[in-house]
Amino acid sequence: MAELRVPPGRAGRMRLRRSLEAARRGADLLDRKLQILRTRHEALRQAERSAEEDWHRRLREAETWMRRGVLLSGEEALDAVACRPPAELEIVWTATMGVRHPRTASCTVPEREPGDPAPANTALFHAEGAYADAVRAAAEYAAVHAAVRALGEEVLRTRQRVRALRRHWVPRLERTLARADAALEQGEHEDAVRRRWAANALEDRD
Repeated sequence: MAELRVPPGRAGRMRLRRSLEAARRGADLLDRKLQILRTRHEALRQAERSAEEDWHRRLREAETWMRRGVLLSGEEALDAVACRPPAELEIVWTATMGVRHPRTASCTVPEREPGDPAPANTALFHAEGAYADAVRAAAEYAAVHAAVRALGEEVLRTRQRVRALRRHWVPRLERTLARADAALEQGEHEDAVRRRWAANALEDRD
């Protein structure tokens, strides 16, 4: 790693001290940010697991009702209820420590119109409602999953930045500052010696 280039003398040392203070302060701020992100990320991961379980449970329930309905009336009974308007998804966004991610997702499943064909049997009627619930649960899971991914990526980036500051940049500044201090002290010592020599020389002349 190349050495830092700093102006000689006290000005360079003061500049190094300011840079070192800024680097340490930046690392502290990033540490606090990382702690907040990790806490929020873990909470979202728990919510993600819960949402995924709910989605799978509702999907299994819907598939169970559909199989029953198909056994009762045959697969052609699905054709009568297949043409329905698509569901509508609305996402509310938020931000955590500057990271934009979904906060909630709501899915609206259109109701049956009065003129639409009705399901051929009660099982398919229940399947229709159960699939609507599964679609809404899937939307909620997708939102929290996206939030987990966004915050997880920011956790990784922030951890890398903290590591770079703590392990590389701060020690590099400390080493450079130590050398600048030593060089300045050596220079001041040499100046003092030269002044004593000059003073002694003047005394000898007198």
